[in-house]
Amino acid sequence: MHATSSDSNGNAVQGVLFMSLELSKDQWKLTFSVAGQTRLRRRTVEGGKFDRLLQEIVYAKKVYRLPEGARVVSCYEAGRDGFWLHRALLASGLDNRVLDASSLEVDRRQKRAKTDRLDGERLVRALLRYEQGDRAACRVVHVPPAEDEDARHLQRELQTLRDERIAHENRMRSALFAQGIRCEYVRQDFVAQLSTWQTGDGRPLPPRLRDRLARDFERLELCVRQIRQREAERNALFQEAEARLKAGHNDGPVREQIAVRLFQLRGIGDESAWTFSLELFSWRKFRNRRELGALLGLTPVPFASGQLQGEQGLSKTGNSRLRSLTIELAWLWLHYQPSSALSKWYQEKFGKGNRRVRRIGIVALARKLMVALWKYVEGGEIPAGAVMKTETQLRRHRRTIGLTSKSARKSPSQSTAL
Repeated sequence: MHATSSDSNGNAVQGVLFMSLELSKDQWKLTFSVAGQTRLRRRTVEGGKFDRLLQEIVYAKKVYRLPEGARVVSCYEAGRDGFWLHRALLASGLDNRVLDASSLEVDRRQKRAKTDRLDGERLVRALLRYEQGDRAACRVVHVPPAEDEDARHLQRELQTLRDERIAHENRMRSALFAQGIRCEYVRQDFVAQLSTWQTGDGRPLPPRLRDRLARDFERLELCVRQIRQREAERNALFQEAEARLKAGHNDGPVREQIAVRLFQLRGIGDESAWTFSLELFSWRKFRNRRELGALLGLTPVPFASGQLQGEQGLSKTGNSRLRSLTIELAWLWLHYQPSSALSKWYQEKFGKGNRRVRRIGIVALARKLMVALWKYVEGGEIPAGAVMKTETQLRRHRRTIGLTSKSARKSPSQSTAL
């Protein structure tokens, strides 16, 4: 896939069929256009019927009197349909663009008409401008390779499972709290304790609540077991990649090599190394630090009009969870890398300020840190003053505490009534 730049006469887009797809579950709205013509062709096909889509392209070429081998450029907004359609269009010989929906121009009036038909027209016109060389007409999403997209599911599933575990435990403790029972931790003998606990007014635990909590505990056990299985799978990938690098072999997946290299820096654990490798550094290519900051949403948004001068805060675009992890890593960097140049810079500029000033400064540190990690991954440039982990520390990988663990956990028998 390549972008076509137009010359002064616009000859580069002559004889090209442009198509936009407005996608929904039941229907796909197709809008066709050709440069130099105002007439648009609109068709509707059943959602998911890719063969029918290709037939409409053939019919559109005949209507616009284009040769059968005419180039076709299509686009659709990134959303629920993901990238399978993009790959299918490329495999069929089309040039496709996945557009960032937030980058498209909209009417600024308080009330504006919005329909699938109008959205399709807006998409195809933006695509035409983009292909004519107007790169400000829209922004194109960088589509990951299928292998890298699939690899992200391991880390994302882990995060989802951890959220589910917290939700299960909070729901169980809240149900007990409503009965006057304080249970700080849920352990393996939780079901056995249900028959011994009494409510705050001296009654046995109600039977329906007891049965519900027992079923909740079964779901919690499954969740914890799956977390530990996924962590073991991830640790095995780490160890395999570490062994290949020590042996001098660089034939493994790039994403795993990057994760190992990030993990070697003190202050970066399994979660950060794996997430930044899969979501940020393995398949994305940044031309400069501004692109990296923009992807993380850590760029300022100025407001300057006439005599008015001000800032609107951070753009907060992109992946919010990735941005949160970036800021969390900045706090960890201050703790585990106090002698690094970045930590010294932060302490000098923000360390003596109040809480608000330090929180503002940590965002600046997060952006500088990610730029330093990008240079480290791309060119091997270790952040100034950073300390690498020892061999003992490199062997320590995260392992979730199970329900049977007694470390740092009170026994449910110590739970007290209100």
